[in-house]
Formats: sequence, structure tokens, C-alpha cells
Amino acid sequence: MKRYFDPAIDIATLRTEAVGPVEDMARFNATAARERILSRERFSEQAIRKIAIYPYDFRWGYHTNVRPIWNEPRPELVARVFEGNGFVVTRLRSRRQDEGVPLVWTTSLAGHHLLDPNSCPLPIFAARARANLSTPARAWLASLGLPDPDANRDTAALPWMHALAVGYAPAWLAENEAGIRQDWPRVPLPGSAALLRASAALGARVAALLDPDTPVPGVTAGDIGPALRAIAVPAKRGGGPMGEDDRAVTAGWGRAGKESAVMPGRGRITSCDYAAGEEATAARAALLGPRTNDIFLNADAFWRNVPDAVWGFTIGGYQVLKKWLSYRERPLLGRALTPGEVRYARDVARRLAALRLMSPELDANYRACAAAHVPLDPLPPAPSREGRGS
Repeated sequence: MKRYFDPAIDIATLRTEAVGPVEDMARFNATAARERILSRERFSEQAIRKIAIYPYDFRWGYHTNVRPIWNEPRPELVARVFEGNGFVVTRLRSRRQDEGVPLVWTTSLAGHHLLDPNSCPLPIFAARARANLSTPARAWLASLGLPDPDANRDTAALPWMHALAVGYAPAWLAENEAGIRQDWPRVPLPGSAALLRASAALGARVAALLDPDTPVPGVTAGDIGPALRAIAVPAKRGGGPMGEDDRAVTAGWGRAGKESAVMPGRGRITSCDYAAGEEATAARAALLGPRTNDIFLNADAFWRNVPDAVWGFTIGGYQVLKKWLSYRERPLLGRALTPGEVRYARDVARRLAALRLMSPELDANYRACAAAHVPLDPLPPAPSREGRGS
């Protein structure tokens, strides 16, 4: 990007180097776009941002509010990406029945299609010293005897962490399936501070599991629990460590479509019973699935023991692990996976398994909150514009 912003380097040279957005596409004129941004901005390292493209799938991008480098820049959203803030991301409605959980958590810049068909990132803080809460929500918190959310960061986060806890409860998803599919997800508001704090504590655990940058003791850090330790273990036929060729994804998980779109493929998966050494995982089959799977990178290498409920875990319309794999076929990625990326997929599988194992706690919390819920007083109607001059 430093080269892209260097006016001494012509765009023809940048094209040969594939540096920056230098190819014409549809209404995007690469030459005119570069001239426009060079007249307005200089290179800034602060513009290099981690972007949540899909659940558990992040890319680095150079974000600018100068159109048309970004077709739809979101300056209001970018201004709310700061340390200590985070986003509960949802959507207005879904377009299919099997969309899974309609919420996700991120501390990164949320891409427009982080959830399908598009995302609505809701920050905890509207500004560094201003909680993102409506007047009725503030009144509800005050009625519970909680501190001012603008002055107390813990209070500001409580409703959002509570929403995550409810949103990941299978019972809530099952009982409200039609409404969730057609409208904003709605959650019951507990009528006591103790119940809200307990729910938010569960939600904070959910948020940690959804954030790959947050190590989770017992799941991705420290002493890994036996049920999770055997999940998504990298392996290959004949045994031994994976070499570079073993890490190349060529099993047909994705392919290039029209206009650089990535089309999902069937890939290669072997369904099987839990094997010896996977007894601790099998003991949780009621939550993780009665069978497990080997998920292949190629003809020989695979992740061993990915239970049905983990492989099928869907967030916002995306089957998480399959979606991640579809973008990492070697012809698309241009290389094999790194050892760190192989371990990353393993850790995502373990995070998803840990979310499934929380199901009884999340369901019990949802039912407790639903049984003791209170209504949220609506905002007063907007003033009428009748009688005003044009």
C-alpha cells in the first residue's frame, strides 16, 4: 500500500506487481480511483485494519472513507472500532431456514456480509464515554439499581453480553425460530440485577469463544479438557508430521466463480464412529453429535474427529468450518496452509464444541430470564410534522 500511495509509481507498474486495487471492475475505474485518493490522502498505517469477513474468518485490509476505493465505506462504524469496544453483530432478517445462530461477536471491523445476507454491527459504546443504550434501556438498568452505564463500563456491557447468552441458547432458537427468521432477534430482559449479571457472565464466555484473539483456558490455552483435546487433531494417512504438500487444501471445498466470487464445493468428508482415544468426546455425544467426521485437506491429510454438531455449526447462514475451508483451496489461496492455519482450524473446531457444551447452561439461563422478564417501555412517539412549512 505504500507503493500504491507513491505518486512516482505509475499504475501500469502496480498492475504488473498486483499492488492495490489496480484492475477495472464493473463501475470501478482503477486509474480514476487512484488519482482521487492520491489527491486526498497519504498512506497511513492506522488504516490497515483487521476485518471480520465471515464468522472466525478475518482478513487484513486498508480501509479508507474515500470512494470508490471502498464502494461503501462506513465511517460511523470505523469510528467505533477502538480498544475496549466490541460489537454484537446481527441482521434484520434471514433468507433461509437453516441460518443457525443470528448473532456473532467481534472486536474487529465488521464486514458487510459477516452474516448473510448482511450485517448490522451494534457497538457496546457509541463513543468512548457514551454507552450505546436507548433511553428505555437505561431506565430498565436504573430500575434494577445498576450504576450509570456511561460511567460504569461493566453496566454498559451487561445488556449486550446478556443478548449473546440468550442468542446462543438452543432452546431460544428452537422456540422463536419463525420470529428470528423474519425480524430482529428479540431477547427477554431479566427483572433482577442478579439474573442479568449471571446471564451476562455466560455471554462473556460466549464472546471469548467467538473471538479467536482471546485465549480460552481449557479450550485453546492451558490444560485442554479431554473432550476437546481429541477434537480436530491434524493427521495424515500413514502418520507422521504434515509437510507443506500435506497442508495444501485440494479436496474441492471451493472454486473460483464469476467476478472473483468463491463458490463452495462438496469437499471430502468421512463420517465415522468415535474411535479409541476419543472416548471423552464420545461421552458428550448428546451435545456434540452421535457420530464424528474426518475433514480432509487433500487425499491424505485431514482433521480427525470433528463431531457432527461441530461440523454443522452455523452462524448467520454460514456453516463455519466449511465456509472457512472454501476460501483456502490452494488455487484460490495461492499456497498451502501454514502450520499455524492448520492449528487455527483445530482451535475453531474446539471453540465451536465448547459453545455446544455450554448448551445446558445457556438453556437454563434463557428459561430463567424468560420466566422473570420485564417489558421494555417504548420510546415516546416522534413529534408530528403536520402543519410545518416546506
